[in-house]
This record gives sequence, structure tokens and C-alpha cells, in this order.
Amino acid sequence: MSTDDTPEADRLDGAPHPRETAALHGHAEAEAALLDAYRSGRMPHAWIVAGPAGAGRATLAYRLARFVLAHPDPAAADVAAAHDLAVDPDHPAARQVARLSHPDLLVLRRAWNPNRKTFFADIRVDEARRAVSFFGATAGAGGWRVAIADTADDFNPQAANAILKVLEEPPPRSLILLLTAAPQSLLPTIRSRCRLLALQPLDPTEVRAILAETGLGEGADEAVLEEAAAASDGSVRQAAALLAPEALALRAEVGRLLGALPAVDRVAAFALAERVAGRDGERRFAQMSEQVLDWLHARAGAAIAAGEPRLARWAELWEKTARAAREAETYNLDRRPLVLALVDDLARAARG
Repeated sequence: MSTDDTPEADRLDGAPHPRETAALHGHAEAEAALLDAYRSGRMPHAWIVAGPAGAGRATLAYRLARFVLAHPDPAAADVAAAHDLAVDPDHPAARQVARLSHPDLLVLRRAWNPNRKTFFADIRVDEARRAVSFFGATAGAGGWRVAIADTADDFNPQAANAILKVLEEPPPRSLILLLTAAPQSLLPTIRSRCRLLALQPLDPTEVRAILAETGLGEGADEAVLEEAAAASDGSVRQAAALLAPEALALRAEVGRLLGALPAVDRVAAFALAERVAGRDGERRFAQMSEQVLDWLHARAGAAIAAGEPRLARWAELWEKTARAAREAETYNLDRRPLVLALVDDLARAARG
């Protein structure tokens, strides 16, 4: 929950929020790149922090935000002496960030819809326009202003254009961190105005350590914890989901469907659609969606590395799948036809 007990779209149930997390696992190289850029005095005003959900994007973003807000002078001696972006949790800036009360920090995310008792399907333009007024004002603490979008994948077209206006004319000492699982799906005009920082999936041992630190693995059998970490594709979010009853079996089922593409086992596809349907299938549908999105992310990454023309197709399908999953949650849609349509889309994309 947030400080006013409003549900938060960017919080993993049962775990501390990334803004409350002091430790960072697995991204020492990316952290060093951010620290070097900051103390060079030529800090880019906008970063795309890319990586799979649950791999530490938000933890790193809030870590950078705390450091910049706690040390507003890049030339200060304590910045020069820093080995990483760690900030004492008792520092006033760190406490304010944890409470979301720092005047120079803005967080953009899907808002809670109190009427429907669920989150809006995307980040709406009114939310994104807050960034325009935020960066148009003088920094409350006389230093930097930092905005974190978690995630930029959730911007609707109007919101993306509103953010673009800020990126086109950034004021001095502004820092915009756009978190994404699919940077290639963002507007080219947004990508061209940001520095890309690509995070790698976590190692299974790092996933296992985070499960222990956060309490997400509490009460689980050691063998199940190891299997969940190994099958998580480097995502703590995935690992936590895999600790639920029958979750590993569902992952194997989805994996078989994906591994057979472009061929489709219709009987298996219908069985999967039934498994994720209904009120008791909501958790299973979320797990399936995350797994498919991670698979698409990997296909897009491979296409980039190989210079394949199918990159746009994988990126478009990732965006379509993410949007369908959010809308199913928001509007309580029948998930059966969504799953069957997704399987057909995946098969077409795999055929090329």
C-alpha cells in the first residue's frame, strides 16, 4: 500500500516497494554507469531503463533518485568518493522518497480506479501532464527534479506525447527515468531523446537471495524455491508467482506451447484457456501473461542482435499482449478468447 493505503500498481504483493528497498542485486555495472555519468557533470536528462519486469528496474531507478536528491551537487566530495549509489536509509531524502513525500520526486504509474476497485488500464494523459507542470516549477529543495515512469509501457498515446514535450525541452537539473520491458515499443521520438540502459535478467542465485531478503519465499520448500528461481528467467516477480500451488506446472504447460510454435496444439490451447478463465484463474492468467511477455521480450532482443526484420512484429505483439492483459484485469473480461487469440497471434509471428 502507499502511504494513504491506496493500492499501488507497481508494488508486488508481500514484498517491500522498490522505493523502500536499500539493496541492489545483479546490476553493479549499470549502477556504475549511472554514477559515472552523474559525477561527470554531463548527466543525460532522460534514461530508458530497460529489462524484464521483476529484474530490478524500479529498485535501480529509486536508488538513483535517492542519490541525486541526497547529493544535488555532482562535484561534491562525497559524490567523488562514492563507490555506488547507496544512501543511508535515515537520510532525510531517503525517508521522503520511501514515503513518496519528496517535493522533487514525481512517480507516474497506472492510477487506482476507486469506482471499479481496480487499476486503470494505462497511464492516462492527465497523469502524464503532471510532468509538464512538475518540471516547469522550481525544485522544492533547490536541487534536481526526478520523475520515474513505472512503466513507460503503460502510457497511452496521448500520455506518451505529453511526456515527449518534456523530453524535447528539459529544464536544467531534470532527470526522467522511463522504465520499460520493451524499449523498441516506445515512440522513436522518445527513444531518440533518452540514453538507453539495458539491464540483464538476474542470476538464479540473485533471485533466490532476493526471495529470502523480502520474505517472498517464506514458508516455501527449499527445493521449490530453487526450482522457482531457476525457472524465473531472472525475474523476482516470476519467481514469486511460481511459488503458488501448481504454478510450475502451468509454466511448463505454457512453455510447451511456446516451444512448439509456429505449430499449435489446439487441444492444449483450449485447455490453457480454461485454466486461466473465471475468478479463480486470475492469478494463473497473470502468470501466463508475464511468461509470454518475457518470451516476446527475448525474441525481440534476439532480433535486435541479429538485425532481423521481424523486430517490429515482435515489438508490436508485445505491446498488444501487454495491453490485452491490462484490459482483462481492468474490465474483468472473459479471458478464454484472449488466450486463443494470443496463441494465433504468436503462431503467425513465429511463422514470419
